Amino acid sequence: MLLAYVFLLLAIAFRFAPHPMAFTPIAASLLYFGARAPRRHFWVALLLLGLADLVLTRLVYSYPYRADQLVTLAWYAAALWIGTRLGNRARALRVLGGALAASVSFFIVSNFAVWAVYPNMYAHNLGGLAAAYVAGLPFFRNDAAATLLFSALFFGVPALYRSLAGGQEPDHSIDRTAAA
Repeated sequence: MLLAYVFLLLAIAFRFAPHPMAFTPIAASLLYFGARAPRRHFWVALLLLGLADLVLTRLVYSYPYRADQLVTLAWYAAALWIGTRLGNRARALRVLGGALAASVSFFIVSNFAVWAVYPNMYAHNLGGLAAAYVAGLPFFRNDAAATLLFSALFFGVPALYRSLAGGQEPDHSIDRTAAA
């Protein structure tokens, strides 16, 4: 469980550091947190990411805090849930599927929210919605690449540990009934 917090804090710190557009480990950290941390700890991840978003939005970028930020917060919860579907012994194909689901769902939800919330950015018709999705494609490409890369790294760390420790498994056991 400690790694789940380490990866979450790393992802938050990464957002404050210079990085390529939309290339962050946020989704990967949420997937890992969802797979490894007890559900009763999910509020911590949501609170930390929500506060980081608030600071970035208001203080760093000087943007107003609008409803699309709340949609992003709801997506964070959904990404945690996707992580719970990966389970404690996530295999490569399941992690790949979770990473793709996270990236695609964020692309769909976030671009729709921007289209719906910002009145002067896109026309509020089907053409405007299509334009919002087209404008989001470069972000999607980088987000998907980052989510795939960091998911492989985050979920691969315990496997690497096992191989270096002579097959001993780190304790990731979670009693999901007690954690719910």
